[in-house]
Amino acid sequence: MSINKVIKILIGSDILLQSGWGLIGPIFAIFLTKQIHGGSLEMVGFVAAIYWIVKSIVQPFIAHQLDKNHGEKDYFQFLIIGMFIANLVPLGYIFSSQPWHIFALEFIRGLAMACVVPTWAGIFTRHIDKGREAFSWSLESTGIGFAAGIAGAFGGIMASTLGFNMVFVLVAIFGTLSSSALLLIRNQIFPKNKFVPRLPPAEKPF
Repeated sequence: MSINKVIKILIGSDILLQSGWGLIGPIFAIFLTKQIHGGSLEMVGFVAAIYWIVKSIVQPFIAHQLDKNHGEKDYFQFLIIGMFIANLVPLGYIFSSQPWHIFALEFIRGLAMACVVPTWAGIFTRHIDKGREAFSWSLESTGIGFAAGIAGAFGGIMASTLGFNMVFVLVAIFGTLSSSALLLIRNQIFPKNKFVPRLPPAEKPF
């Protein structure tokens, strides 16, 4: 089954993004407890909480305002800007030495991903091919599942051989490639919404 260009690029971009952040998954707790002065298991929990709470609080407000007052081009701009900011965060890890550095970075990442998740899902839902809704969403889920799984397997190996900093650089590189791929569909994005959502967007595991 063929799918349209916008859906292909969105899925490909998400796979690149998950491939990068998936490298961090198995090593981030170790990084926080071993490389950050004063790092602890309690800190690991607070770091995760800051990201998810900030993202969860801000995300509905951004999505509501975009749905109410803006067209799809504004979705696209928020998506690109949010991804760019989020993908700078791993570089910040390199220069972090105190817990508050990580807390601040996760707060920023939460804000950035609050821009990314609803806009990505909104564009995806509007451009999905009629009659292939389930298939398109399954490709998305399968793609990021493989990406996260494979990246997770290699993340620990790369950290042990190349070090944490190189892994963080690679995450930023994958994220930049992900953002750049989205520019390929900028001409297919409309100034006003032309598509009626057919499925509710699923939460993605960022």
